[in-house]
Amino acid sequence: MIRGGDIAKGSCLLQNGQPYLVVEREFHTPGKGTAIVRVKMKSIKDGGVLTLTIPTQQEVEDAQVDYHKCQFQYADQESYHFMDNDSYEQYDVPIADHPQATFYLKEGESYDLTFWQGAVIDIKIPYKVVFTVAESENYVKGDTVSGATKPVVTETGLTVRVPLFIKQGEKIRVNTETNEYVERVND
Repeated sequence: MIRGGDIAKGSCLLQNGQPYLVVEREFHTPGKGTAIVRVKMKSIKDGGVLTLTIPTQQEVEDAQVDYHKCQFQYADQESYHFMDNDSYEQYDVPIADHPQATFYLKEGESYDLTFWQGAVIDIKIPYKVVFTVAESENYVKGDTVSGATKPVVTETGLTVRVPLFIKQGEKIRVNTETNEYVERVND
């Protein structure tokens, strides 16, 4: 059990027998009465969103989840294949449960897998990821307009809009929550 006032963004709570990840937390102190916490949670299993208002002294059930650092090995038609960095145990995660992860998983990279009741329920993708530009169109000098962008395709197949000066083979940092270009990365 966890008190409402101790809930933080990223906490896992159990509601209706399902694990939910807290994605937003807002603390509110009214003029009278007890302080409350408004939380917006996303179901880890089906992606549904739930909003709750919880008094700070009230206890709610936290989901007992485990995190394992695992290396992404490869993906086939049905599953992503991971290997635990410590125990070398293999895990298969159905692609249908995490279709967007396809564009962010890079072979040989390590990711945190979230386990609940012995099963993988989430793949933690870093907030920002560095990609190599695999496909990019060249632009002609003079075609520039302030803030002009063009689409490029990364080595994982993700399409991102970038400034015109980005060329094929360069590395870029991408915000994984918004799929937006952040910056060019120099080695």
